[in-house]
Amino acid sequence: MKRIPSEFIVVTFALAATAACAQEPVQNIDPYRHGNLAAAQQLVRGAFDKISAAQSANNDRLGGHAARAKALLDQANEELKAAALTANRN
Repeated sequence: MKRIPSEFIVVTFALAATAACAQEPVQNIDPYRHGNLAAAQQLVRGAFDKISAAQSANNDRLGGHAARAKALLDQANEELKAAALTANRN
């Protein structure tokens, strides 16, 4: 029986954790108050959906890169919301 390298197992779990953390970006910025930020948030959601379609089309064989990109889009979406909240306070 062939032994699986421990590095492979660690990378596999890390990629799975990244994929689990990537949540669908919400669109929760008021477009009347912050039009540009709301538009950016909409683009983030569109990119997330396109990545999901690519994952599906490739049977999730993208080496974890698509999952990482989705996690980064989720982070960008959170930053956009934080920018809108900061603008509201100022």
